[in-house]
Amino acid sequence: MVNVGRYERLKVTRIEDIGARLDAGTMGELLLPARYVPSGCKPGDLLMVFVSLDSEDRPIATTEKAKAQVGEAAWLKVVSVTEVGAFLDWGLSKDLFVPFSEQRVPMQEGRSYLVYVYEDNTGRLAATTKLNRFIKDRAEGLTERQEVSLLIGDQTDLGVKAIVNHEFWGLLYQDQLFKSVRKGQRMSGYVKRIRPDGKIELSLYEPGYGKVSEFAESVLDALKKNNGFLPLTDKSPPEAIYETFNVSKSVFKQAIGALYKKHLILIEKDGIRLQDS
Repeated sequence: MVNVGRYERLKVTRIEDIGARLDAGTMGELLLPARYVPSGCKPGDLLMVFVSLDSEDRPIATTEKAKAQVGEAAWLKVVSVTEVGAFLDWGLSKDLFVPFSEQRVPMQEGRSYLVYVYEDNTGRLAATTKLNRFIKDRAEGLTERQEVSLLIGDQTDLGVKAIVNHEFWGLLYQDQLFKSVRKGQRMSGYVKRIRPDGKIELSLYEPGYGKVSEFAESVLDALKKNNGFLPLTDKSPPEAIYETFNVSKSVFKQAIGALYKKHLILIEKDGIRLQDS
Protein backbone atom coordinates (compact mmCIF):
# COMPACT_ATOMS: atom_id res chain seq x y z
CA MET A 1 0.00 0.00 0.00
CA VAL A 2 1.37 3.40 -1.01
CA ASN A 3 1.04 6.14 1.61
CA VAL A 4 1.06 9.91 1.18
CA GLY A 5 3.79 11.55 3.21
CA ARG A 6 6.11 8.54 3.06
CA TYR A 7 9.04 7.33 0.99
CA GLU A 8 8.07 4.56 -1.42
CA ARG A 9 9.91 2.48 -4.03
CA LEU A 10 7.72 2.58 -7.13
CA LYS A 11 8.02 1.13 -10.64
CA VAL A 12 8.09 3.38 -13.70
CA THR A 13 5.25 2.43 -16.07
CA ARG A 14 5.84 4.97 -18.84
CA ILE A 15 7.74 8.12 -19.73
CA GLU A 16 5.93 11.22 -20.99
CA ASP A 17 6.97 14.77 -21.86
CA ILE A 18 5.71 16.00 -18.50
CA GLY A 19 7.51 13.29 -16.54
CA ALA A 20 7.39 9.63 -15.53
CA ARG A 21 4.28 7.73 -14.51
CA LEU A 22 4.73 5.46 -11.50
CA ASP A 23 2.67 2.47 -10.43
CA ALA A 24 1.15 3.33 -7.05
CA GLY A 25 -1.12 0.30 -6.75
CA THR A 26 -4.63 1.16 -5.60
CA MET A 27 -3.72 4.85 -5.78
CA GLY A 28 -3.31 4.49 -9.53
CA GLU A 29 -0.46 6.14 -11.40
CA LEU A 30 1.55 8.95 -9.84
CA LEU A 31 3.32 11.62 -11.82
CA LEU A 32 7.01 12.22 -11.18
CA PRO A 33 7.49 15.65 -12.84
CA ALA A 34 10.14 15.80 -15.56
CA ARG A 35 12.53 17.91 -13.47
CA TYR A 36 12.83 15.03 -10.99
CA VAL A 37 13.17 12.16 -13.49
CA PRO A 38 16.71 10.69 -13.38
CA SER A 39 18.72 10.70 -16.58
CA GLY A 40 18.30 7.45 -18.50
CA CYS A 41 15.13 6.48 -16.60
CA LYS A 42 12.99 3.93 -18.47
CA PRO A 43 9.85 1.84 -17.91
CA GLY A 44 10.44 -0.96 -15.44
CA ASP A 45 12.93 0.99 -13.33
CA LEU A 46 12.31 1.19 -9.57
CA LEU A 47 12.64 4.66 -8.09
CA MET A 48 12.71 5.74 -4.45
CA VAL A 49 10.37 8.72 -4.27
CA PHE A 50 8.54 10.75 -1.66
CA VAL A 51 4.76 10.77 -2.13
CA SER A 52 3.55 14.29 -1.47
CA LEU A 53 0.60 16.48 -2.50
CA ASP A 54 0.62 19.11 -5.24
CA SER A 55 -0.88 22.60 -5.00
CA GLU A 56 -4.36 21.11 -5.47
CA ASP A 57 -3.75 18.42 -2.82
CA ARG A 58 -3.41 15.62 -5.38
CA PRO A 59 -0.85 12.85 -4.75
CA ILE A 60 2.39 13.42 -6.64
CA ALA A 61 5.90 11.96 -6.49
CA THR A 62 9.17 13.78 -5.98
CA THR A 63 12.82 12.89 -5.53
CA GLU A 64 13.30 15.86 -3.18
CA LYS A 65 14.47 14.80 0.27
CA ALA A 66 11.87 15.39 2.95
CA LYS A 67 13.30 16.10 6.42
CA ALA A 68 10.55 14.00 8.00
CA GLN A 69 7.82 11.57 6.99
CA VAL A 70 4.29 11.20 8.33
CA GLY A 71 4.61 9.64 11.76
CA GLU A 72 7.98 11.26 12.48
CA ALA A 73 9.17 14.19 14.57
CA ALA A 74 11.65 16.77 13.31
CA TRP A 75 13.23 20.13 14.11
CA LEU A 76 11.96 22.45 11.36
CA LYS A 77 12.23 26.15 10.57
CA VAL A 78 9.27 28.48 10.00
CA VAL A 79 9.55 30.17 6.60
CA SER A 80 6.31 32.16 6.79
CA VAL A 81 3.32 32.93 8.99
CA THR A 82 -0.01 33.80 7.34
CA GLU A 83 -3.60 34.38 8.40
CA VAL A 84 -4.27 30.62 8.31
CA GLY A 85 -1.17 29.33 10.10
CA ALA A 86 2.57 28.77 9.79
CA PHE A 87 4.57 27.07 7.05
CA LEU A 88 7.73 25.05 7.63
CA ASP A 89 10.71 24.21 5.44
CA TRP A 90 10.78 20.42 5.35
CA GLY A 91 12.92 19.98 2.25
CA LEU A 92 10.14 19.97 -0.37
CA SER A 93 9.01 22.70 -2.78
CA LYS A 94 5.63 22.82 -1.03
CA ASP A 95 6.11 23.92 2.58
CA LEU A 96 4.54 22.02 5.49
CA PHE A 97 1.46 23.60 7.08
CA VAL A 98 0.94 24.08 10.84
CA PRO A 99 -2.59 25.30 11.71
CA PHE A 100 -2.88 27.82 14.52
CA SER A 101 -4.82 25.19 16.47
CA GLU A 102 -1.75 22.90 16.34
CA GLN A 103 0.67 25.50 17.72
CA ARG A 104 1.43 25.17 21.43
CA VAL A 105 2.73 28.73 21.31
CA PRO A 106 2.35 31.12 18.36
CA MET A 107 5.09 30.33 15.84
CA GLN A 108 7.45 33.02 14.61
CA GLU A 109 9.05 33.30 11.18
CA GLY A 110 12.73 32.36 11.21
CA ARG A 111 12.54 30.26 14.36
CA SER A 112 12.73 26.45 14.50
CA TYR A 113 10.39 24.16 16.42
CA LEU A 114 10.10 20.52 17.34
CA VAL A 115 7.10 19.20 15.40
CA TYR A 116 5.35 15.95 14.52
CA VAL A 117 4.20 15.31 10.94
CA TYR A 118 0.73 13.81 10.48
CA GLU A 119 -2.08 13.41 7.95
CA ASP A 120 -5.20 15.31 8.96
CA ASN A 121 -8.77 14.05 8.62
CA THR A 122 -9.03 15.52 5.11
CA GLY A 123 -5.96 13.67 3.88
CA ARG A 124 -3.71 16.75 3.86
CA LEU A 125 -0.21 16.75 5.33
CA ALA A 126 0.38 18.94 8.36
CA ALA A 127 2.52 19.32 11.47
CA THR A 128 1.90 20.04 15.12
CA THR A 129 3.92 21.20 18.10
CA LYS A 130 1.45 19.43 20.42
CA LEU A 131 3.68 16.37 20.51
CA ASN A 132 2.00 14.63 23.42
CA ARG A 133 -0.94 13.77 21.14
CA PHE A 134 1.38 11.40 19.30
CA ILE A 135 4.43 10.71 21.48
CA LYS A 136 3.73 8.22 24.28
CA ASP A 137 5.06 8.27 27.85
CA ARG A 138 5.08 4.50 28.30
CA ALA A 139 7.43 2.17 26.44
CA GLU A 140 5.90 -0.49 24.20
CA GLY A 141 7.97 -3.09 22.38
CA LEU A 142 11.33 -1.79 23.60
CA THR A 143 13.95 -3.72 25.57
CA GLU A 144 16.73 -2.56 27.84
CA ARG A 145 20.12 -2.08 26.11
CA GLN A 146 18.33 -1.72 22.75
CA GLU A 147 19.86 0.80 20.35
CA VAL A 148 17.35 3.50 19.36
CA SER A 149 17.17 6.76 17.43
CA LEU A 150 16.88 9.92 19.49
CA LEU A 151 15.63 13.41 18.72
CA ILE A 152 16.72 15.78 21.48
CA GLY A 153 13.95 17.81 23.12
CA ASP A 154 13.66 20.18 26.08
CA GLN A 155 15.95 20.55 29.07
CA THR A 156 14.41 19.59 32.42
CA ASP A 157 15.57 19.75 36.03
CA LEU A 158 16.72 16.11 35.78
CA GLY A 159 18.29 16.16 32.33
CA VAL A 160 17.16 16.29 28.71
CA LYS A 161 14.02 14.82 27.19
CA ALA A 162 14.35 12.97 23.90
CA ILE A 163 11.93 11.38 21.45
CA VAL A 164 12.73 7.69 21.04
CA ASN A 165 12.15 6.14 17.59
CA HIS A 166 9.61 8.93 16.86
CA GLU A 167 7.20 7.17 19.26
CA PHE A 168 8.11 7.58 22.94
CA TRP A 169 9.45 10.13 25.39
CA GLY A 170 12.64 9.20 27.19
CA LEU A 171 15.03 10.97 29.53
CA LEU A 172 18.78 11.43 29.43
CA TYR A 173 19.76 12.13 33.03
CA GLN A 174 22.24 14.93 33.49
CA ASP A 175 24.94 12.56 34.76
CA GLN A 176 24.59 10.54 31.53
CA LEU A 177 25.38 13.53 29.31
CA PHE A 178 29.07 13.22 28.52
CA LYS A 179 28.89 15.62 25.59
CA SER A 180 26.78 18.66 24.80
CA VAL A 181 23.52 18.12 22.93
CA ARG A 182 21.16 20.64 21.38
CA LYS A 183 17.43 20.68 20.88
CA GLY A 184 16.48 19.14 17.55
CA GLN A 185 19.69 17.11 17.27
CA ARG A 186 19.39 13.55 15.95
CA MET A 187 21.64 10.84 17.35
CA SER A 188 21.77 7.20 18.34
CA GLY A 189 21.28 6.16 21.93
CA TYR A 190 20.34 3.19 24.09
CA VAL A 191 17.52 2.20 26.41
CA LYS A 192 19.28 2.10 29.76
CA ARG A 193 16.23 1.15 31.84
CA ILE A 194 12.49 0.79 31.50
CA ARG A 195 10.96 1.73 34.82
CA PRO A 196 8.00 -0.12 36.35
CA ASP A 197 5.75 2.78 35.28
CA GLY A 198 6.90 2.35 31.66
CA LYS A 199 9.06 5.49 31.57
CA ILE A 200 12.29 5.20 29.58
CA GLU A 201 15.72 6.10 30.94
CA LEU A 202 18.26 6.64 28.16
CA SER A 203 22.00 6.56 27.68
CA LEU A 204 24.26 7.82 24.89
CA TYR A 205 26.52 4.79 25.27
CA GLU A 206 25.72 1.09 25.28
CA PRO A 207 24.89 0.03 28.85
CA GLY A 208 27.63 -2.23 30.13
CA TYR A 209 29.79 -1.40 27.11
CA GLY A 210 30.56 -5.06 26.65
CA LYS A 211 32.35 -6.48 29.66
CA VAL A 212 34.33 -4.28 32.01
CA SER A 213 37.24 -6.66 31.64
CA GLU A 214 37.22 -6.12 27.88
CA PHE A 215 37.23 -2.36 28.34
CA ALA A 216 40.04 -2.69 30.87
CA GLU A 217 42.15 -4.13 28.05
CA SER A 218 41.42 -0.96 26.06
CA VAL A 219 42.69 1.12 28.97
CA LEU A 220 45.90 -0.92 29.08
CA ASP A 221 46.37 -0.48 25.34
CA ALA A 222 45.88 3.28 25.66
CA LEU A 223 48.42 3.42 28.50
CA LYS A 224 50.99 1.54 26.43
CA LYS A 225 50.50 3.95 23.53
CA ASN A 226 50.98 6.95 25.83
CA ASN A 227 54.25 6.02 27.53
CA GLY A 228 52.45 4.29 30.38
CA PHE A 229 50.47 7.31 31.61
CA LEU A 230 47.02 8.82 31.09
CA PRO A 231 45.88 12.07 32.76
CA LEU A 232 42.57 10.55 33.86
CA THR A 233 41.42 9.29 37.26
CA ASP A 234 38.13 8.41 38.96
CA LYS A 235 37.93 12.12 39.86
CA SER A 236 38.10 13.29 36.22
CA PRO A 237 35.06 15.02 34.68
CA PRO A 238 32.70 12.60 32.87
CA GLU A 239 33.14 14.64 29.69
CA ALA A 240 36.92 14.06 29.64
CA ILE A 241 36.47 10.30 30.09
CA TYR A 242 33.79 10.12 27.40
CA GLU A 243 35.91 12.14 24.95
CA THR A 244 38.84 9.74 25.42
CA PHE A 245 37.11 6.36 25.64
CA ASN A 246 33.46 6.95 24.64
CA VAL A 247 32.23 5.34 27.89
CA SER A 248 30.65 6.58 31.08
CA LYS A 249 32.58 7.51 34.17
CA SER A 250 31.01 4.54 35.96
CA VAL A 251 32.41 2.05 33.41
CA PHE A 252 35.81 3.75 33.53
CA LYS A 253 35.93 3.60 37.33
CA GLN A 254 35.07 -0.11 37.33
CA ALA A 255 37.79 -0.81 34.77
CA ILE A 256 40.59 1.04 36.53
CA GLY A 257 39.46 -0.43 39.85
CA ALA A 258 39.82 -3.92 38.39
CA LEU A 259 43.26 -3.07 36.95
CA TYR A 260 44.41 -1.62 40.28
CA LYS A 261 43.34 -4.71 42.19
CA LYS A 262 45.39 -6.82 39.77
CA HIS A 263 48.39 -4.54 40.44
CA LEU A 264 48.54 -3.60 36.77
CA ILE A 265 48.23 0.17 37.28
CA LEU A 266 48.91 2.85 39.85
CA ILE A 267 46.26 5.47 40.52
CA GLU A 268 48.07 8.77 41.08
CA LYS A 269 46.77 12.22 41.86
CA ASP A 270 46.93 13.41 38.26
CA GLY A 271 46.31 10.20 36.34
CA ILE A 272 46.84 6.46 36.03
CA ARG A 273 50.17 4.77 35.32
CA LEU A 274 51.24 1.28 34.30
CA GLN A 275 52.63 -0.56 37.34
CA ASP A 276 55.91 -1.39 35.65
CA SER A 277 56.47 2.07 34.06
